[in-house]
Amino acid sequence: MSSRAPALAVFICVLCCCYLPAPSAADADGFLRCLLATMPSSLVFPRGSPSFAATLASSIRNPKFLPGPGTVRPVCVATPTAASHVQAAVRCGRRNGVRLRVRSGGHDLEGLSYRSERPDSGEAFAVLDLAGLRTVRVDVDPSGGAAATAWVESGATVGELYYAVARATGGRLAFPAGLCPTIGVGGHLSGGGFGMLLRKYGVAADHVLDAVLVDAAGSLLDRDAMGSDVFWAIRGGGGGGSFGVVLSWQVRLVPVPPTVAAFKLPVSVAEGAVDAVTRWQTVAPALPDDLFIRVLVQGAVAEFQSLYLGTCDALLPLMRRRFPGLGVNRTHCQEMTWLDSVPYIYLGAGATAEDILNRTTSMDAASKATSDYVREPISRAVWAEIFAAWLARPGGAGLMILDPYGGEIGRVPEDATPFPHRAGVLYNIQYMNFWAASGGDAAAAAAAGTKWIRDLHAFMEPHVSKEPREAYFNYRDLGLGENVVVGNVTSYEAGKAWGEKYFKGNFRRLARAKAQIDPDDYFRNEQSIPPLPDAQQPAVINV
Repeated sequence: MSSRAPALAVFICVLCCCYLPAPSAADADGFLRCLLATMPSSLVFPRGSPSFAATLASSIRNPKFLPGPGTVRPVCVATPTAASHVQAAVRCGRRNGVRLRVRSGGHDLEGLSYRSERPDSGEAFAVLDLAGLRTVRVDVDPSGGAAATAWVESGATVGELYYAVARATGGRLAFPAGLCPTIGVGGHLSGGGFGMLLRKYGVAADHVLDAVLVDAAGSLLDRDAMGSDVFWAIRGGGGGGSFGVVLSWQVRLVPVPPTVAAFKLPVSVAEGAVDAVTRWQTVAPALPDDLFIRVLVQGAVAEFQSLYLGTCDALLPLMRRRFPGLGVNRTHCQEMTWLDSVPYIYLGAGATAEDILNRTTSMDAASKATSDYVREPISRAVWAEIFAAWLARPGGAGLMILDPYGGEIGRVPEDATPFPHRAGVLYNIQYMNFWAASGGDAAAAAAAGTKWIRDLHAFMEPHVSKEPREAYFNYRDLGLGENVVVGNVTSYEAGKAWGEKYFKGNFRRLARAKAQIDPDDYFRNEQSIPPLPDAQQPAVINV
């Protein structure tokens, strides 16, 4: 292993060489016996044990995925605290025909990190919950310069990462990832990861320098050991559910000024929201890289949320020149540190930096989401119809989040990482709908809420990217397609239906990397990367 691998993640068990067969008929009892012989019993929660339900639910972010009648429940939930525990879980799973679903923060929008969509598949699985692997180690340039990196374990949240980086560097450095602080680092980096710094610094996966991975043989691999194709694949190609268990990541930190400016400005339809959003489509992607303005569109209101890497004195004249119709003035603009901007924008004006360390989320509302990419501006007439016919329905909780691209994210080649949505993209759309998670009409509300998403997504088809209709992997949607297993291996041809929407031309290279690292397809779910048939390697794996 390279010296770059962190001590916090590396504990190597030296075992004799042996053959690990591909999973066949599951032996759940054998799996549990194996697991309990190799890791502390306090970290293993078998199905039916007193703490099983609470442990499984601990990182479920969408109450519609809470276990209920007919739910396929895992054999157990394992909560490793060391790399050796993860290695043991993989080896025990392989030997006993039990697959692993890997959960870092629980934000998979289809819940595939802890549940199965297929009750009739017959595949036994266990959940590997990485919340106990959440250390962040910041390595600051001793000369006082801006260069610095951090090693972060996959179970940490982005809020924990941001807080540790800001505290260790006196607010000089940050990391360009998502705005929601409870997102798990492992899943986020595995899907690309973007937030308020995307126009300045690109996606989170662009800044991954090294990683530590447990492969399907239970071996511990760093960047050099896993090889260039697999290292490329885990940075935005769905690493956590397809290629192995990524334990930790070395990331490049980025400079931010001591003071940033932010505003949140709601504009109603009566105040000109339709015109403002229509104009925003061409203004926001062309602004200086230091300025990011996204839009949350819900009901009859569009809220413009902005982060500027500078002061209000510099931001206000820039807004008057480039987006005068929005009417931003000094009363809207707030100055703060970059760290404080995260809770301000995401949680509200009264939130503090410490609030982003809270890993819990509200479970009052269930939700459904999907996504699109826009490459040509949508007409004013269509936006007027979106507001009137879709978002302003009485009692509607539908939401569209518009994130502008351009800047650095568009300068990175499409094949630099698996994340391909680069040059030519104006903005990303996330569609969401919410409904009450409990009550006598919960099932009807869920059906109606999901139908609203599906119908709006269908309505938008003429107005978004085409061939393929692009989608963002971290906004996973099983409505785009599901895997088909043929001969105990996921079909590459069937996987293209959804895979080319998320990854475009990079999907084939991802499948080739999958065939190199996991030819027997041990790590799989309903939207995992399938192995490319002509690239498969012999299935004998030595450990």
